[in-house]
Amino acid sequence: MGDPHRVGVVGLGFISRAYLDTLAHHPAVRIVAVADLDNDRSAAVAAATLGAEASTVERLLDRPDVQTVLNLTIPAAHAEISLGAIDAGKSVYVEKPLAAVFADGRSIVERAASAGVGVGCAPDTVLGTGTQTARAAIDGGLIGRPLSASAVMVTPGHERWHPNPDFYYAPGGGPLLDMGPYYISALIHLLGPVRAVRGAASRLRAERVIGSGPRTGQRVPVRVDTHVTGVLEHVDGALSTLTTSFDGVATTASPIEVHGETGTLAVPDPNYFDGTVRLFSLGGSDWRPLEPLAGYAEGSRGIGLLDAVRADGQRPPRAGGDVALHVLDVMTTVLRSAEEGRRIELTTVTRRPPLVPLTPAENWRG
Repeated sequence: MGDPHRVGVVGLGFISRAYLDTLAHHPAVRIVAVADLDNDRSAAVAAATLGAEASTVERLLDRPDVQTVLNLTIPAAHAEISLGAIDAGKSVYVEKPLAAVFADGRSIVERAASAGVGVGCAPDTVLGTGTQTARAAIDGGLIGRPLSASAVMVTPGHERWHPNPDFYYAPGGGPLLDMGPYYISALIHLLGPVRAVRGAASRLRAERVIGSGPRTGQRVPVRVDTHVTGVLEHVDGALSTLTTSFDGVATTASPIEVHGETGTLAVPDPNYFDGTVRLFSLGGSDWRPLEPLAGYAEGSRGIGLLDAVRADGQRPPRAGGDVALHVLDVMTTVLRSAEEGRRIELTTVTRRPPLVPLTPAENWRG
């Protein structure tokens, strides 16, 4: 396998545990440094991660032994940390979204290309058996020519469970930028890139009340729209309807459905790696579950970085910067369309990432 790929982690909040569970003991990578604005947190994570040293962000970016910076900061800091890493000659892998605003996302991708370093970005959940099995079914003709899709995410808001939900309701947050990357990335894997969008948006109330943790009862101002809908025109002609909401309570809708001439697929939640794909064929009488056909089995967060390391320049990483920039373009253009009340064509293009062959957990976990 060769020497492990050396990784430095910046940002040690809630999501970092899932990444470290995947990466800390994987033979293909080595976590050599961790950094957070909270020095005590950095020290605690380093002590629990074999071979890692606690660091400041500045020292981590300067370390010559860090090949890739895993950027797990809040969205508003994604661009600053990623660009700093790129300028230091390091590749970056970013928690979603790529950046809080589109111009920053484009700068990350363009500057990385000029520097000859790589960019990867979550979500990598779409590389699991859920989304990939649905894609294999579409590619295999099980629903005929795909015509349309729907994607639905409805929750009453993250302040009910998150102890520090402020950034969800600040610029760079909201349901679309927070959860949209999962659904839009899945739609790109399933139906290909997007040509143009139409959007509409609203917000239910001006503030939210924190429901858990030491700040219970504190009020958080809402500075972004909290219910966003969009119509996505895919390059190949299919139309997807997208709903992301922090204003609803619940839904019975499938997270994603894909409709074709001869069948419909119910696709599991793209926020998770697995789940059952169900097929209703034209002339059939009921939904039929499909056995896993493709994807990383029993996947976990961080597998997108491992996929990029395994690619080693021989193929595009499946959770690459070009897809992430296109997803960001879709989201920010939907929001702009909602504000301006018109159809808007995108400025980016990407390719469907390569299908993930069905890969047992023992094969990718090393």
